[in-house]
Amino acid sequence: MTVKRISIWGSTGSIGRQAVDVVLRHRDRFDVIALTGHQNTALLFEQAERLRPKTVVITGSVEGRIQLQKAFKSPGIELLWGREGLLEIAGRGLEDLALNALVGSVGLEATFSAVRAGVSIALANKEALVMAGELLTREIQERGLSLIPVDSEHSAIMQCLEGEDSASIRRILLTASGGPFLNTPSSELERITVEQALAHPNWSMGKKVTLDSATLINKGLEVIEARWLFGLPPDQIQVVIHPQSIIHSMVEFKDGSVKAQMGVPDMRIPIAHALSYPQRLDHDFGRLDFEKMRNLTFQPPDFQKFGGLRLAYEALARGGTSTAVYNAADETAVQLFLSGEIRFTHIPGIVREAMERHVVLSNPSLDQILEADRWTREIVHGKIKKSISI
Repeated sequence: MTVKRISIWGSTGSIGRQAVDVVLRHRDRFDVIALTGHQNTALLFEQAERLRPKTVVITGSVEGRIQLQKAFKSPGIELLWGREGLLEIAGRGLEDLALNALVGSVGLEATFSAVRAGVSIALANKEALVMAGELLTREIQERGLSLIPVDSEHSAIMQCLEGEDSASIRRILLTASGGPFLNTPSSELERITVEQALAHPNWSMGKKVTLDSATLINKGLEVIEARWLFGLPPDQIQVVIHPQSIIHSMVEFKDGSVKAQMGVPDMRIPIAHALSYPQRLDHDFGRLDFEKMRNLTFQPPDFQKFGGLRLAYEALARGGTSTAVYNAADETAVQLFLSGEIRFTHIPGIVREAMERHVVLSNPSLDQILEADRWTREIVHGKIKKSISI
């Protein structure tokens, strides 16, 4: 049995915690090289004690560093700090696979560092592909590495495409639960609270992903990801609302046949698939009971009500740095909503305005993509935020 060397970036977040659970259930299959966490140092230290990685990185702006060093009771494990520490371990190339479960654009530079060091990526950090999909996929292909999706939707598409000729694809269908406001009238969205927006009907996720699911911008990000993961133009990527979250996505082929990947809505299943690929682990995270499964329903998304999803297609059509602006504007708007500075309905409007103000750069370098990200955050916090009245 081959032991796979892995790192888990963002091990204290929602995806990271579930990945740790998968690894702990299969200790004989994985050797953990590094763990990174942001502010939840107590959990990070507990994970380090159980998994015994070579290195632990605290990426947050940490006060009381000396006290934390004293509290770290795992001799023989290296302790690093901040963005520099993250990039240091990403660039060492000591693992076979790095699980990028970081939230936001912070995962972009680390992903490039790991790829350039010859490490394959299991990607849950959708921002890396949204911001720099063309650059990233090109570098991965040139180095003969693997890019394995962790999102349940993209994992489903990948599984449906195994053994298939890409030329036979008619379209891929990304399913979406519709979030907590699928049946909420548009007139009531303005009064949505943070607590309501974070109450996802099916999935347990972090705040950023949960809120993006409520606006359907998460599905927009996934459309952009799919563009680069599967090399398909946007008109072959369709979103369909499937409230039960049983079918995780589908592929329709030119002959009219459709493949669907199904399973209970538990993120540990696609996480385990990504970590163990091309093999499958034997575990029980729940099974579908077909005798109790009475209804699987589908409907088209309401692009008028959820304008952030439509903007993803517009960003792809504009190309270049547009998708980086789309991502950064949403990320910043989500933070503003969570802190009570804007309303729920302001989020897609902020994304649209940032995209309209931006002068698109075609075929951007990584530095130009990062500059577009920085510019977007500044203009959202500055001119755009000042123009909003709550």
